[in-house]
Amino acid sequence: MTNLEQKLRDQKDELQSTDFSNFVTRNEEQLIDLDSPLAQIVIGVRRSGKSTLCQKVLMNSGVRFAYLNCDDEDISSLHANELLGLQETLYAVYGNFTHLFIDEVQNLVKWPLFVNRLLRQHLRLIITGSNANLLSDELSTHITGRYNEIRLYPFSFEDYCKATDTDTSKLTTQAIGVRRNALYNYLMEGGMPETIGMERPDKYLHSILDAIINKDICRRYKVRYKNTLQQLANTMLDRSGQEITFSEVQSTFRFASIHTAKDYVSYINKANLIRLVPRFSFKSIERQTARKVYAVDNAFITTHNDVIATENLGWRLENAVAIELYRRMEYASQQLFYLRENRNYEVDFAVADQNRITELIQVTYNFTKPTTKLYNREINGLIKGARATRCNKLTLIMMDGKPATITVGDYSIRCILAVDWFLNKQS
Repeated sequence: MTNLEQKLRDQKDELQSTDFSNFVTRNEEQLIDLDSPLAQIVIGVRRSGKSTLCQKVLMNSGVRFAYLNCDDEDISSLHANELLGLQETLYAVYGNFTHLFIDEVQNLVKWPLFVNRLLRQHLRLIITGSNANLLSDELSTHITGRYNEIRLYPFSFEDYCKATDTDTSKLTTQAIGVRRNALYNYLMEGGMPETIGMERPDKYLHSILDAIINKDICRRYKVRYKNTLQQLANTMLDRSGQEITFSEVQSTFRFASIHTAKDYVSYINKANLIRLVPRFSFKSIERQTARKVYAVDNAFITTHNDVIATENLGWRLENAVAIELYRRMEYASQQLFYLRENRNYEVDFAVADQNRITELIQVTYNFTKPTTKLYNREINGLIKGARATRCNKLTLIMMDGKPATITVGDYSIRCILAVDWFLNKQS
């Protein structure tokens, strides 16, 4: 038996020994079409549950499938001329199969050519990857129109409730209070699946960050200044919910050019560690000058090297809302922006579809007894944003406050509790 065959048999044994009955059922499972001739490609940050999601779908389907985990040095080091032998070895281990699950495909050399050959052989492919840019560039070049892309983020609050056995439907005083407590914990701990129930997840989260920096960025892009990249990543996680400009990044980290600053920020974004939300403007050049940065999960706000993040629940709530908005996007035409008109007004999120603003959203932690300043900032900001964008769907998400509809002139603002918004419930 060759070393490669032994490796594949070990992977098979590990997969078949896993009990998937206790794993959380996630909404994204419904997006994987095992009957489609298109490659089903699930993209997301490391350890967000991509492998488990795909394995669970395949195991429950009853189809004959093989499994290839490319996040392994023996497999990732294979040369292009060895991929045919790899396919033969898969058949030796699994027998005849109709579906092939390739995990962390970006680690496999010349993977688009390999995938294309398998598609021509009419194999049904399920693929995961952690590096969004590496995948999207090569997908668009080599597999145009032959794949279905599925974005997977860490646990939503709904997933978190399932994982912690938190009731999401009862309306008793106890159930409502427990849900509020669960949301507080979610904002503090985040939703990385394997950290649920961990007493001290710090070491585990640091290992994920190290893998993202070293494997998904430095190794792939041949980054020269690794320490600078690490410091930049830490700074961006610290500044979650705040605006950054590339000129500021260039000045702070002494990059030789603004082009290099853009590259380093893009590496972190493409590794799915952060999401960058552009400032809305009808002029495309103005949309390129500034971004708000959000961590892909609140866990990384709490735990990263040289962390200085505080228990600022307002920022944490805003971060969780940002990622949930991305999670809910169904179409490629949908985008997320923020509005800012100098010091006149600001709106946290502007949801767009086909360049038309469809909803404006403000996020505030406590709106129980809003001060005049808070009321003006949140409510007047929405009204001014509505007038500027001609958007009539206005929402205020609050951790604490009274659900209501506030009417200002011709505009109505829905004020909804965060716990209800995350669970798609009407207050």
